[in-house]
Amino acid sequence: MTTELDPLFVERCIEALLFAAAEPLSDVDLAKRLPEGADIAAGIASLRARYAGRGIELVEVAGRWRYQTAHDLAFLMTEEREEPRRLSKAAQETLAIVAYHQPVTRAEIEAVRGVQASRGTLDVLLELGLIRMRGRRRTPGRPVTFGTTDAFLEHYGLASLADLPGIAEMKAAGLLEMNLPPGFNVPDPLGLRAAGDEEDPLELDDGETPEFAQDFLGEPEKADG
Repeated sequence: MTTELDPLFVERCIEALLFAAAEPLSDVDLAKRLPEGADIAAGIASLRARYAGRGIELVEVAGRWRYQTAHDLAFLMTEEREEPRRLSKAAQETLAIVAYHQPVTRAEIEAVRGVQASRGTLDVLLELGLIRMRGRRRTPGRPVTFGTTDAFLEHYGLASLADLPGIAEMKAAGLLEMNLPPGFNVPDPLGLRAAGDEEDPLELDDGETPEFAQDFLGEPEKADG
């Protein structure tokens, strides 16, 4: 006979795990630690209600849960320091295009920006883990497609791609800090194209990373200005 778990006990367990975790935890992660039969959804809902309006809040980011400082108290944590690596305008434009048009190829990025895509720009975004190579488009030449990562969602505090902000909010978040190039429109995030209909997964051996040359990336573009 299965004994029903005390909801408060389950809630306390989830709270302890999330506070101690070094990174956000998914429902699956929590289930691995909690006793069998624990109602994780109810525990999460109770904790969110309990922390509503407090100095920290329980939020969902990229399908996982974490505690973070309440948005209206973020100013308390602000400090002035030199940013070791700031995205260039070209990288910001490219990241925004990938986020709103994924899955997108290098040629499509160029078409939106109106300039040749820099190998260096895509290198930086891939190295930072903000974008990834998703697959190959089912078109002549089989070009590589790019999309955003969970790290992108975590960095900008988004639960999912459906929560992508509008142009004004993108500028405030640092995604866009330039004049938009001609022809750049922000589509409805909920209307993102289904990758399965037009691309195939990359076929790589274990641990293999595709070389940029396979996507015929151009020379680094000249600095803006």
